[in-house]
Formats: sequence, C-alpha cells, structure tokens
Amino acid sequence: METFWITMGAAIWGAGTGLFIPRAAYRLSVPPDEPWRTTCPDGHPFAGTGKGWLGRPRCSNGDSLGPSTPVLATVTAVVCAVLAAAIEARPELAVWLVLVPIGVLLATVDLAVARLPDIGTVPLAVITLCLLGVAALLPGTNGSWRRSLLGSLAFGVFCLALFLINPAKFGFGDVKLAPTVGAVTGWYGWDILIAGAFTGFVLFVLYGLSLIVARRAHRRTVHPLGPFLLAGAGAGVLFGSLVS
Repeated sequence: METFWITMGAAIWGAGTGLFIPRAAYRLSVPPDEPWRTTCPDGHPFAGTGKGWLGRPRCSNGDSLGPSTPVLATVTAVVCAVLAAAIEARPELAVWLVLVPIGVLLATVDLAVARLPDIGTVPLAVITLCLLGVAALLPGTNGSWRRSLLGSLAFGVFCLALFLINPAKFGFGDVKLAPTVGAVTGWYGWDILIAGAFTGFVLFVLYGLSLIVARRAHRRTVHPLGPFLLAGAGAGVLFGSLVS
C-alpha cells in the first residue's frame, strides 16, 4: 500500500511539473548562439512567475506555444511513477524526481533544435551531486556518493574524448550533460554506469537507423544524442534500483 501511494504521489508530481515544461522548452528552443526567446511570435513579452519562465505555454491572444502540454505532462508523470514504483521510499527517489522534469525539458529542446542549453546542463551535475550527497547521509539509501562522483568524472572525460576525436558528430552540449549522466548511473555501480551509457548509445543508433530506413535522413545526418543519454540514465537508474 505504501508503494502505491508513493507511486501516485510521484505521478502527480510528474504531471504537475510537466505542465511547466512547454513554455520553458519554447523559450530555450533556439539555434546556437541566439538569445533565449523573450516574446511570443506576435511580440508579446512573457509574463508570470520566475521572470516569465513559469506559466502556461500560451500567448496573451490565446495561441498555444511550444510542444504539446498533455504529452510532456504524461511523459513526465509516467517516468516519475515508474521510478517510484521501483525505488519506493529510498532517499534517492527524491533526487530522481527533481531531475526527471529537467531531463524531459533538456530532451525536448535537444530534439527540437539539436542544442542542449548551458542553463540546463552546466549546473545540473553540481546540483545532482549535492542532492545525492544529502541522500547518502540519510538512512535507507541504496547507493554510493563517492562512486557517483567518480562516475561523473569518468563519463565526462570519456565523452570529452569522443568530442575531441570527432567534434562534427559529438556535440559539446553532450559533453556538458555527461557528468550528470555519470553521476546518476554511477550511484548504483560501475556496471550500471556502463549499462546505462551503452543503452543510451544503442537507442541513439537505432533512432538514426530508423530514420535512414524511413528515408527521413542519410548516413551523414547529425542527430541529437542528449535525449538518448538521458534515456540511458533513466534505464540505468531503473535497473540499478531493481538489482541492488
């Protein structure tokens, strides 16, 4: 019964936070080197909480902006609920529930404009490690903060090496996201880190191949990697919570 209520609470949290993703995604979905959007297509400035970052994804004239709110709210709710059902009442669950909406936001922006904004990637690893540091001090936790820190450094260095080898195919935004992915999966173990990273790269390859088969891309088309790294991290957390 406790697991049921935890799962329901996580789903409600996910749905609620998912409602705020479309406006932020719209404002952040701009080509590289361009400033974040401050107005709607008709020139109306964004108003609301957090200097206009939080609020309904609509213009003052009623037009919808950004990606579908029901879709993003549903995706966020489902991911939160699945993680809660697997992890139950462990302290690290609170960390994952904080990170899920941010991850959905970053994935949405990356899919839209092939860009991972620094405002979301640069501080995220620090926030993740700080929150996991607090979780590690609480009773009932099921992970290692030291291993999370080392995993963050290791996967960050690995992705930096891939970027230096082939910067045309591996974006620097993915390098900035890598420490967070390494911290999240490293929490459960090196095997989970490797499994999560491998899952992300496999999903990325399958996505690219599916577009080629559908004739919507060719071999030299550059695809966003960030959403698949995040999906791999989520799969690693789910798998790590079940086997550890």
